[in-house]
Amino acid sequence: MKTAKDYIIFPLDLPSQQSAKEYIRLLSGEVGMFKIGLELFIEAGPDIVKYTKSAGPSGIFLDLKLHDIPATVSRAMSRVAEMGVRFATVHCGENREMLKSAVEGSRGKTGVLGVTVLTSVSAEDIRTAGFREEYASHLSSLVLQRAAAVKECGCAGIVCSGLEAGKVKEKFGKDFIVITPGIRPAWAISGQQNTQNTQNTDDQKRVVTPLQAIRSGADYLVIGRPIRDAENPKSAARRVVAEITAGLPESAGGH
Repeated sequence: MKTAKDYIIFPLDLPSQQSAKEYIRLLSGEVGMFKIGLELFIEAGPDIVKYTKSAGPSGIFLDLKLHDIPATVSRAMSRVAEMGVRFATVHCGENREMLKSAVEGSRGKTGVLGVTVLTSVSAEDIRTAGFREEYASHLSSLVLQRAAAVKECGCAGIVCSGLEAGKVKEKFGKDFIVITPGIRPAWAISGQQNTQNTQNTDDQKRVVTPLQAIRSGADYLVIGRPIRDAENPKSAARRVVAEITAGLPESAGGH
């Protein structure tokens, strides 16, 4: 049965390999997966994937957001699949052949996820980029349009805001995986969290609480700053687990 901690993906968006390893050691087994992004992967390469796998039971979400010609993406995803990660990302972009090539390259070993609209992107950003007004006024329309392409190309699911998770699940079914960044626990949003860094550097514009995202249909939640910046990250992770557990029905691991 899926437990509350299985929902949590902790992003290793950290300045060095050393600090990433400290968080891996601290949180392995406390969260369902670790997200390894572009910054860390460029510094540490596949070795950080191997280290994370050896540290404990938490899975790996390799978030490189591949975006290139289909042949290159296929070969890159083939290498990713050999690392044994659970999920890997590809930008939806404008080319469905790229998405199909990513799925072919994964050979069923790694779930390919399409990145629809980054949670740091606002309606004005979409408008400025030259998209039609219908997409700028309703970001969910763009997410759903890209999700349809992802589904048709055989990908496992998408990355999208929790604000769109419900519509995606309703349209594409419960087996279509949805990972949502921009998650802030209720206690973090209310300003009750005691952090080491009080400066507001949050670049997420479309955020929801863990329960809001899960009730909308999110399968996994990327939760970074509220855990990373806490005085005791392990306690913060357990606090998020408690918040999720308290709100889930008994059949889904709640009380």
